[in-house]
This record gives sequence, structure tokens and C-alpha cells, in this order.
Amino acid sequence: MRKLLFIIPVILLSCTQNKKEQKAEEAKAVQTGKDPHSFSNPEEAVVNHLDLDLKVDFAKQQITGIATWTIQHLKNADEIVFDTQDLTIDKVTLDEDSTGVFFALGDKDPVLGQALSIPITNQTQKIKIYYSTAKSAAALQWLNPQQTAGKQQPFLFTQSQAILARSWIPTQDSPGIRFTYTANVEVPNNLLALMSAENPQKKSADGKYKFVQPHPIPSYLMALAVGDIAFKAIDQRTGVYAEPVMLSKVAYEFADMGKMVNAAEKMYGDYRWGRYDVLVLPPSFPFGGMENPLLTFATPTVIAGDRSLVSLVAHELAHSWSGNLVTNATWNDFWLNEGFTVYFERRIIEALYGADEAKMQEVLGYQSLMEGIKEMGDKNPDTRLKVDFTGRNPDDNVSDIAYEKGYFFLKTIEQAVGRQKFDAFLKDYFSRHAFKTIDNDTFLNELNQLLIKGDEKLKKQIDSYAWVYQPGLPKEFKAPSSSVFNNIDSLTQQFLATKNAGGLSKKITSTNEKLYFIHKLPDNVGQDAMKLVDAEFNFTASKNAEVQCAWYVLAVKNKYEKAYPAIKEFLTEVGRRKFLMPIYKELAKTAEGKKSAKEIYKNARANYHSVSYNSIDDLLE
Repeated sequence: MRKLLFIIPVILLSCTQNKKEQKAEEAKAVQTGKDPHSFSNPEEAVVNHLDLDLKVDFAKQQITGIATWTIQHLKNADEIVFDTQDLTIDKVTLDEDSTGVFFALGDKDPVLGQALSIPITNQTQKIKIYYSTAKSAAALQWLNPQQTAGKQQPFLFTQSQAILARSWIPTQDSPGIRFTYTANVEVPNNLLALMSAENPQKKSADGKYKFVQPHPIPSYLMALAVGDIAFKAIDQRTGVYAEPVMLSKVAYEFADMGKMVNAAEKMYGDYRWGRYDVLVLPPSFPFGGMENPLLTFATPTVIAGDRSLVSLVAHELAHSWSGNLVTNATWNDFWLNEGFTVYFERRIIEALYGADEAKMQEVLGYQSLMEGIKEMGDKNPDTRLKVDFTGRNPDDNVSDIAYEKGYFFLKTIEQAVGRQKFDAFLKDYFSRHAFKTIDNDTFLNELNQLLIKGDEKLKKQIDSYAWVYQPGLPKEFKAPSSSVFNNIDSLTQQFLATKNAGGLSKKITSTNEKLYFIHKLPDNVGQDAMKLVDAEFNFTASKNAEVQCAWYVLAVKNKYEKAYPAIKEFLTEVGRRKFLMPIYKELAKTAEGKKSAKEIYKNARANYHSVSYNSIDDLLE
């Protein structure tokens, strides 16, 4: 393993305490040190505010922009370095001088893109970069009308996490660097533009929009969406955006958003961002959700019609504290974002829907984690919480480790010290580190100083070293269980023994129960058993994406041909990588399956975001 890089936040203290200066203080909280996934030099010169002017051209599939950066000098630097990827840099000016200055683009790196180096002096305060994006910009997905729900207007959305912001904005693209921003965005006048900022709720007459993000955020939370979008309020501070034909369904599905925010605040302090809204994107969105501040981007695959998949909203809302408010310093500390968020998500679910629901999700999470560890190998260094993605795209290496292993580590701490004490620790943690970054070692030091406090028995019980720095799971860890699922274990064994599925659908009813039942069926359960189960539950024709994915993987394993047309349709219409990869992976295990996968993929690839198709390209090459 490479030597770890220690990132220490530097906070410049202001002299007065008025609100305006406190806002300025937030913007000065920056990381110093070197992020292996950024060319930038924040230890010398760092950005702290962005004024962005953008024009969106659907015909050219191009954004042209002017990024005006306000910078802060930490050393006597003679240059400032930005990250770019496939951007055309037309001109760079300094401060109020409109004369273009020299700039240099470094050699292309297949993962990091190109460094943009700009000479500065100690007096330089602002840098203005004139640029345009490439048609192939990795963060941008341009959709034609047929790829949308309404089929009438084109659509554009961005996905900046993990290191894709540099493909649509020249930026210091590290999660440890935070900045405030304003933006002026011009789009076709029949479309609505939204950003990770304070948003409009109606279309403007001229297609021009202004945005303000008053809190400092890292570049991976920069977001833009443009399309035929409408808004509907849930309560005074929450609401949903979606294409008009989807809006009523989305509002029904997410009716508990306001209750989720209230429940979260009771646990870990005030929601600090103002509004919390959700935008449901077209099907090609590659993730379940993206926690862009004030405006979560969400996949339409959670619109099941019965509110059974709303844990995704709880997860993205939890990011408003863990990730957005307190951010991992580098992508090698990713578990600090996601492990905390899964823990918080399940606490929200427990508060609103009960302990049984939260426990079922915990067990399903454990199953997914164990499948991932099995696939990767329990000695694989990538199964540690503290990982080293140097030289690799961090997004290509995302797994359940950061999410579920991170969750179970925090759950272990909770069980060791008691929930009340752990809640007080977390509430204080979010408050002390608000709008700042944190690394793995800082968290562990705080854990030792504020919770363990030299108690050797407690230290051994928690065993941070095993959780964070060793692969796999600690030997002492006990798998979680659910009384609801224990009953399904008995029903599954009974079915396998009798081959009688009659009445099971009345006993196995919720989405979590169905998922658990499907996962408990043997990989080689056989086509006859598949037919019996399908006749009882009609899983092949399900409209619940979680159930569909689990069932279709099992169908491929058992060559259950009745499901093949539905699998093809699912892979063609859905762009969420979480669902695509398991099915394509299973198909690719046989020559016949791989041939079928390639035929489907040939037609479906155009509907996928680069985050998804880059993973599948490698799988099916």
C-alpha cells in the first residue's frame, strides 16, 4: 500500500461574528495537502468562490461558459492549478484586465484529465476562464425527446461525482476544497434549469436563470439539470421536480419527505441548507440518487407506486449532514460519506417506519456486503474502509464496502457505547465539522478521545483497526438477523421441500420480504421451481425495479426463458448501474448469455450515462 496522505483542514478565524463574516468564514475552510485524484495545488493557491456564466446548446450538445474564480493565497505561489477533462480553454484573464494571459494544459491522464496551470502573482484575486465542453463530456448526458418520459423536449443532466465536475467546469476538483457559487444559466426558453443551489419553481419567459449557493460545497456537488420540468410542493420546505407526466406519481411516492427532514433534525441537529427538494430524472440516470445540495437527483426506478423504495430519499437526505455538511477529504476516505449516511438513513427509517423495517434493510445490506466481499475476495485490500484508489478512477471502484461495512462499523460503535452517547457524539461531530472536510485519521482520533477515552475494554470491543485497516469483516462480527426474515426462512424451506408455492404471496408481501425470499432461493433452484414462484408472485412482470433485478439475475442463473423478454426490456429502459451490472455480469458468465448481452447492449448503450456504459464496456469487451 502506498504511504497515506494526511489531509489537515486549515480554518482562518474571522475577527467578528456577524452573519456576513460567518458566511465568508465558511468559504475559507479548505483542505491543504495533496489529493491523489486532483492536479490542483490548494496548499499554495485555492479557490473559495465561483461566479459561473453558462449557455446550454442542445443542438451542439455543448455548454459554453465563463468560470470566474475568486482565489485565496496560502503561500507565495506563482501559479494556480485547475483540473480539466476534455474542455476547450479559449481564454484566461486575471482580475479586471481583459487581456488574455498565458496558460498551459498538461499531458492527458486517462483518469485525471489535464492540469490547467495559470500564472498568478500575490496580488491576483480573480481568474476568469472562458471555455466550452466536449460533446463526449463524461459528466453530461444529453437526451433526445424519445429518451424522456414526456417524449416532447430534450433533457440535460450532470453527474459530477466522483471526479467528473472537471469535464464541465474548470475547477479544483477535490472533495477537500469547498467554495460558494453564483450562476447565470441560459437555456431554451421552453425549458427549466435547476442547480445544486436556490432554485426557481417555474419556467422563466426568456430561458435565463440565476442561482445562488451561499454555503461552501465541493466540486462534486456541482449540478445542473435542464428540461421540461415542473414543481409540486410537499410541505413548506420540501417539494418535488419531475417531468409533467411524472409529477403526480412522484409527489405521491415522496409524500413523507417533510417527515423525514423533521425526524433527521431531531437526531442530529438543524437542516442547514434551507429547502430540500428532489428532482426525478429520466431513466438513464446511472445512480439511485445523487445528494446535490438543496436538490437531490433521483432515479425513476424508485417510483414503485407503493412508497416501498423511499429509503433512497432517506439516504440522500442523510447526506445533507454526512457528505454535504461534513465531507470526506479525499475519495480514499469515501466511507466517511457513505457509511455515516447508511447509518443515518436506517435511523430515519426506524423513526418513521419502525424497527422491523430498519432491521430488514440491515439484513439485506449485510447480504449485499457479503456478496461483494465474496466476489472481490476477503483478502482484497479494496475491502478495507481506508482504501487507496491512487491511479484509479474512484467511481469505477465503488462497492458496498464504504456503504455497508462503514455502516456496520458505526453500528458496532453504537452497540459498544450505547445509542444515547453515540447520538450525542454524532450530533456534536456534525456541528463541529459543519461545512468542512474530515479524513479517516481525524475521525479515528476523535473516536478515541471523545468516546473511548482510554477505556481498553471498550477499545477492544470496537476494534477500529480491524474495521478500518484490515480486509473483510472482523472475526468477532455477528451477522444481523430479522424476526420477519426468520419466518421467511421457514417458508422458503417448506416450499423447497414440497414444491408448493400456493399462498406464499399472502405471507410474503413487502418489497423487503420479497427480496429476501428471492435471495434465499438456491442459485440452481431449477426452472420448475421458478415457474411455480412466478405463477404465485408474478415477479417477471413486476414493476418494482429492486424485485425485478433480483429476480432477473436468478432467472439468468436458471435459464428461465419466460423472463428473457422482460430482461431485455429492463436492460433497455433502465440506466441505473446498480441494476444493470448484476444482470450483465450474470449473462456474461456463459458464451450464450454473453452473446445475448452484447445484442441487448448494442441497442441499449445509447440510453446509458457514461458512468454506466464505461463499466459495461469493460465487462463485455
